[in-house]
Amino acid sequence: MQLVAGVDSSTQSCKVVIRDASSGALIRQGSARHPSGTEIDPEHWWTALQQAIAEAGGLEDVSAISVAGQQHGMVCLDADGAVIRPALLWNDTRSAGAARQLVEEFGAEYWARTIGTIPVASLTATKLLWLATEEPANAARSAAVCLPHDWLTWRLAGFGPGSGAKGLAALRTDRSDASGTGYWSPSTGEYLPEVLERTLGHVPILPKVLGPLETGQLTSAGMVIGPGCGDNAGAGLGVNATLGTVVISVGTSGTVFTVAEKSTADRTGLVAGFADATGNYLPLACTLNASRVLDATAQLLQVDLPKLSALALAAPAGAGGLSLIPYFEGERTPNLPDATGSLHGITLENFTSENLARAAFEGIICSLADGLRALTDLGVLAERIVLVGGAARSAALQQIAANILGLPVSVPEPEEYVANGAARQAAGVLRGAMPQWQLSEKPAMASDSDAPVLRRYRQATAC
Repeated sequence: MQLVAGVDSSTQSCKVVIRDASSGALIRQGSARHPSGTEIDPEHWWTALQQAIAEAGGLEDVSAISVAGQQHGMVCLDADGAVIRPALLWNDTRSAGAARQLVEEFGAEYWARTIGTIPVASLTATKLLWLATEEPANAARSAAVCLPHDWLTWRLAGFGPGSGAKGLAALRTDRSDASGTGYWSPSTGEYLPEVLERTLGHVPILPKVLGPLETGQLTSAGMVIGPGCGDNAGAGLGVNATLGTVVISVGTSGTVFTVAEKSTADRTGLVAGFADATGNYLPLACTLNASRVLDATAQLLQVDLPKLSALALAAPAGAGGLSLIPYFEGERTPNLPDATGSLHGITLENFTSENLARAAFEGIICSLADGLRALTDLGVLAERIVLVGGAARSAALQQIAANILGLPVSVPEPEEYVANGAARQAAGVLRGAMPQWQLSEKPAMASDSDAPVLRRYRQATAC
């Protein structure tokens, strides 16, 4: 039996799963926390990876490993391979002004055509412009730039501070993560030197972009290292997403993405035109407000989340006419960063705990439905929905999603799907073809058609 390891180095923690390369059966796993904050010394990622590997029983019997990681983070290395400053993470918004500047200077048409994404603060290119403006000495020292998963893969291959030019030349990435930088084009498969010149001030050494099953390097113990991927692409691999599969993840934020045959170019900026980890594309829409809306509603009603779900299921579809617009922390889809949440349709009869709980769930699903519409408006195929994320365990969320979204909805068993996707990639690299691991999932059953709910919600957001 050959074993493979998959790593999910996320914003909050590092998870490692070790699985049978043939069947995908889970053998063992481990995890370790990352420090909080929107910038972090990458050494913390390396330390957490070692801790998670140790908790998972080590890698001595593992034949291949791949790393999936949080997208967009800016890791700058000097000529010797040392990290110059703490990495800025995807959720560090200090580069918002730089994003606006890049859109104004190059124009939305340029960005839609080249990278398929209108720059926002999360993209690495905007962080490079911030660095060049605010820390010009650090920008000038940046001999190489890479992403979190690139850096961890590089460290697994035995490189790090002191590696020099040979080490920097060994940096590797994959197309899914490169597509979130703002300086790599999914449609051409090439880096964009004009973006790097404008942002960092020079073209640094950049990771070689590997193909989906291309072997990156070996560890000192001879273990094969896969190309790795961005976290959303990893989740897609983890749930066996194929053309027509829409993955909706409901966590702190919400994401809606699907596998597409062609790259997308959305001039409105709602859809990010990423690549996936199989050679296809991964158009994605992101909402800022998801499970934290449920947390806030549960706190207001002084109940826990299972009780909130029960209250919602006790209310009628449509919450008696209540519509919650869940823009508690601004919003990304639509792009309304300064928006606030609102509650519409309140009467003396419908203002109950049950209806308020239902309206919270319905508001989140309606917001994600807007993300789904942004994808389908670009002509991408949407045939079924796979619902994942922490909040997807809620029976209310499952039923309401099936009611509102208008497509068959299935819910896999709770798993570390990003790490599982990385492990599946490692097995594919090892065996020369992506394995078809069985996924345990159940259909989410609708109760009533909630089409009026979505119409009412969209009328309220248009006010």
